[in-house]
Amino acid sequence: MKFPASVLASVFLFVAETTAALYLSSTYRSGGDRMWQALTLFFSLMPCALVQLTLLFVHRDLSRDRPLVLLLHLLQLGPLFRCFEVFCIYCQSGHSEEPYVSITKKRQMPKNGFSEEIEKEVGQAEGKLFTHRSAFSRASVIQAFLGSAPQLTLQLYISVLEQTITVGRGFLMTLSLLSIVYGALRCNILAIKIKYDEYEVKVKPLAYVCIFFWRGFEIATRVIVLVLFTSVLKTWVVMIVLINFFSFFLYPWIIFWCSGSPFPENIEKALTRVGTTIVLCFLTLLYAGINMFCWSAVQLKIDDPDLISKSQNWYRLLVYYMLRFIENAILLLLWYLFKTDIYMYVCAPLLILQLLVGYCTAILFMLVFYQFFHPCKKLFSSSVSESFQAFLKCSCWRRRQKSCESLEETDLRSSRKQEEMPSSSKRSPEPIHIFSAEELCSA
Repeated sequence: MKFPASVLASVFLFVAETTAALYLSSTYRSGGDRMWQALTLFFSLMPCALVQLTLLFVHRDLSRDRPLVLLLHLLQLGPLFRCFEVFCIYCQSGHSEEPYVSITKKRQMPKNGFSEEIEKEVGQAEGKLFTHRSAFSRASVIQAFLGSAPQLTLQLYISVLEQTITVGRGFLMTLSLLSIVYGALRCNILAIKIKYDEYEVKVKPLAYVCIFFWRGFEIATRVIVLVLFTSVLKTWVVMIVLINFFSFFLYPWIIFWCSGSPFPENIEKALTRVGTTIVLCFLTLLYAGINMFCWSAVQLKIDDPDLISKSQNWYRLLVYYMLRFIENAILLLLWYLFKTDIYMYVCAPLLILQLLVGYCTAILFMLVFYQFFHPCKKLFSSSVSESFQAFLKCSCWRRRQKSCESLEETDLRSSRKQEEMPSSSKRSPEPIHIFSAEELCSA
């Protein structure tokens, strides 16, 4: 049985970030900054409440007679109690034989073209730990993109305006960035396990490192770009945020309405139609929040029973990163054109170059992950290098085809010009009559 390290990491980030946010809000209150205090508290307490609801929903405690657990969740102490329960289950496992076990069948990764199916016995303790891990993974994603991401953007914006970074603010920004990167990492792992549910997925440590750098560079550059743009064009950033948010929020619903599929009824048996609609709206809200800052790694599909598309769509991935890179470049260009005196001692061209290179570095780590460290890369129809080679061949073939077409067009034009020349020019010259000496004498 695996040690529940992911649960411990989630609880540590949750408690540390909440404590740091509460301390920083108290410093804002003592300094008289009521607006910064209110926003800091909002971005700290709002995800806390959503995390409590997520843990209650996954474990279905609302339908059970557990008043103590409900009280602890109301007091925002639910994650601590869940963590204590996880370690109690882990320490007690193996001491007594479990009367009931379930058998799961998983297929191994193909080796030499063959994949074996292995049966594994799963006891009650391991099943409970699996439920806790999945619940905390979802809670980490919610905490990261509905709380930590706005919190990091807010605190960095305050630091830019005040041109100082206090110890408390720097500590909170560091924890928020770690929380976002960890949430994105958990989102990647969840997407892999959902897409390849029938296979036994084993993620290597180098894969975690590669995902960490990929997400770290991507999220850090995105947040810095948004803060720089907000510091010079405060009104226009609202339009940018709303366009990004509603495009990702409405996209799954538009695809669902266009497909003509019936409304999903099998998400949760205890939910009514209104409850199902609320859950789906919350999922699309989370989906939009993730895509605001980084690639979500999953494609929400409302008409699917698992609510996630299991197909690997490289085209969407390519389009997302191309559009995001162009958007970041445009926002940085506008910041450069309208920057104020607070950036007097900042080398703006160098900063723009560093941010664009940082985003390209994130894309490079992503390609390295999919090429070398993806746990299910043997199931891909084509690798990243093969797709890149095919793209180069296709582009070269198109260029050759265009050049051949241009040559054919020039040949046709020249032949048409020759055909359209006047008939007199086409006549052969008449022979010149040369008089002989006898004809000249007779003349």
